Amino acid sequence: MKAVLFVGHGSRLASGNEEVLKFIENMIPAMDDAYLVETCFLEFAKPNISKGIENCVNRGATEVIVIPIILLHAGHSKLHIPAEIEDGKTKYPEVKFTYGQTIGVHHDVLTILTDRLEEAGFDTSSEQAETAILLIGRGGSDADANSDIYKISRLLWEKLNVKWVETAFMGVTDPHVDEGIERCIRLGAKKIVMLPYFLFTGVLMERMEDMLKGYQEQYLDREFILAKYFGYHPTLQNILQERVTEASEGKSSGARDMENYRLYVEEHGHAHHHHHHDDEHGHHHHDHDHDHDHDHDHDHDEQAVGTSK
Repeated sequence: MKAVLFVGHGSRLASGNEEVLKFIENMIPAMDDAYLVETCFLEFAKPNISKGIENCVNRGATEVIVIPIILLHAGHSKLHIPAEIEDGKTKYPEVKFTYGQTIGVHHDVLTILTDRLEEAGFDTSSEQAETAILLIGRGGSDADANSDIYKISRLLWEKLNVKWVETAFMGVTDPHVDEGIERCIRLGAKKIVMLPYFLFTGVLMERMEDMLKGYQEQYLDREFILAKYFGYHPTLQNILQERVTEASEGKSSGARDMENYRLYVEEHGHAHHHHHHDDEHGHHHHDHDHDHDHDHDHDHDEQAVGTSK
């Protein structure tokens, strides 16, 4: 019996977690009914991953396919989920564990972003010579994940008829959103569309709405539009379905991640569940600083693992 265990990030806001559960529930009818389906969360919400694994095994799973519902491949998907899978293997030696890959850079991501622009009243089919789109990521300390955001902005630029698609981050890494906006204006954009690349609503969207007001007051002769966050768009189902199929056919990059994680453990010791250092707004910066069994400079935290694609 194969089970698919979807891992949502988890949010301090119950509504964020509700979105994940609802999304997976809607997806179940479209999935192969040979699979048992369970959902769990990395943090802030129950069930956690080890409970999720236990739920699969209790339902009779002989194989658990773990699929992260995470946009970018960084610390959580490189270290923390593999750590939980290794624990699962120890606890249930008779169960096979297969690890799938994150959403990552996928052509359907561009379809979803284009839809979000259309919903915001942006006509993606006509030429927009004075418009800039600012794709806004959460920001983290993983160089691969940050560069993937740039790759997505470039692919979006290729797909649209706008002069500029720029990139910025909410925190941890530069350029910050303020710098991104400033750059769009210096380049000559009369209209700027802020396009948030987050999966769930929460503190960051609230902050972005405040920022929008600030920009509108600061630059009176420019037009600003805030698009809806990436979120649980129906097309996301296709990407996750594909990730399930790849994993179950042994074609996923997840096996490489498990291997990299094992090498990481040999070098650094066990990277077990992480504590968060909250910033002054009382929420942690994503993928920023996870404690391992030793302290070291956080910026190098996740560079050591999984840099090979």
